[in-house]
Amino acid sequence: MTKDGMPATSVDTRYFDQLFQANADPWAFRQRWYEQRKRAMTLAALPRPHYRAIYEPGCANGELSAELATRCDRLVCSDAASAAVSLAQARLQGFVHAEVHQSRLPGDWPEDCFDLIVLSELGYYLNRADWLHLIADARQSLAPDGQLLACHWRPPIENCPQSAEQVHELLDEHLHLPRLLQYRDADFMLDLWGRDSRSVATLEGLR
Repeated sequence: MTKDGMPATSVDTRYFDQLFQANADPWAFRQRWYEQRKRAMTLAALPRPHYRAIYEPGCANGELSAELATRCDRLVCSDAASAAVSLAQARLQGFVHAEVHQSRLPGDWPEDCFDLIVLSELGYYLNRADWLHLIADARQSLAPDGQLLACHWRPPIENCPQSAEQVHELLDEHLHLPRLLQYRDADFMLDLWGRDSRSVATLEGLR
């Protein structure tokens, strides 16, 4: 345990395997209005209508992935749980430009370049050292005009080594990128960082 009483190690893959063995939608991504609203706000937070290449690690059963697939030329998704990978592959079957891989982060980060990385409900499952490793990999794989979006549930999660606040603080400290957007409510927090700090209106010549 750490000094603040949180577990010292990242959550084991077996935890996610057990979740998906019991339920194909363990967080009720499809049924809950909370999840539908959060997805809509996540997508609305993206400053560009279209991206060349998006990476979404921790894609679970692919509900957000299917929305992201409509906004890019190439989508790469990954998850540690084999059942989640199969579910996401089925969910994305109609998108020929989407691929799903089984990988355990931070060690299996892809050697590709992305102009958008989406870290949704992922960071608090990793301890500080693993999360810093992931942040370094993410920053290195961002394109010259790349952006990174993070969205996390704020209430405490049992047996998770970090809180949402810790996850986003480390991102802001170690990405070394301007923060383009920040949203907070009682349930979740959403932040967007990017290499280009110009606003949407500025990019469209309105300012």
